[in-house]
Amino acid sequence: MRKLSRRQQTNRKKTENIICSSTEEAVSILIETATAKFTETVELHANLNIDPKYADQQLRTTVTLPNGVGKSIRIAVLTNETNFAEASNNGADIVGSNDLIEEISQGNINFDLLIATPDMMPKLAKLGRVLGPKGLMPSPKSGTVSTTLSATLEEFKKGKFEYKADKTGIVHVSFGKSNFSASQLSENLIALYKSIEQNRPPGVKGKYFKSLFICTSMGPSIQLDLNMFD
Repeated sequence: MRKLSRRQQTNRKKTENIICSSTEEAVSILIETATAKFTETVELHANLNIDPKYADQQLRTTVTLPNGVGKSIRIAVLTNETNFAEASNNGADIVGSNDLIEEISQGNINFDLLIATPDMMPKLAKLGRVLGPKGLMPSPKSGTVSTTLSATLEEFKKGKFEYKADKTGIVHVSFGKSNFSASQLSENLIALYKSIEQNRPPGVKGKYFKSLFICTSMGPSIQLDLNMFD
């Protein structure tokens, strides 16, 4: 069995047998355990009482956190030539039409998010095997198929992102960086929790949340009281 480092042992002592009853307490411990030599990502792991194999128990939605997630993204826009100027002037990093489709088909994916106008979606169908596994296929549900490019680009540049539950019913999502202030992390955590709660799938019966944990990318899990957001 691999021996824990002194840093890991110290951090575990700070979180063992503790269930945080307030966001202030949870975020304080989170910051204390962010002791890696780089800026760590801060994550929420929510175990939900859902079975995603049923259509009415799936969770997939978007959220814009008050303080962003501390990450800049490259956005590509697939549209016709009449919209090129609008996309470029509103923050798109890559703009294209058939030429962009050809680039993608060759495996040249130099972006983190792909936004498309509806008229281009039939042409994208053949690229489902390339974009699907990477989570880059535009869809109306995620807000990445749009006729209002300027507004859509503004939202995603501000930090709007998509999240979903995995096949076991757990949501794994980042809500900031370890160099955020305590108030910024608390605001983001509350906003993310409310987003998950408000998008409760219609097929869920009884209690929705099974457990909630937060952590940094290199730190121990910190358990949250399920009633702390009431």
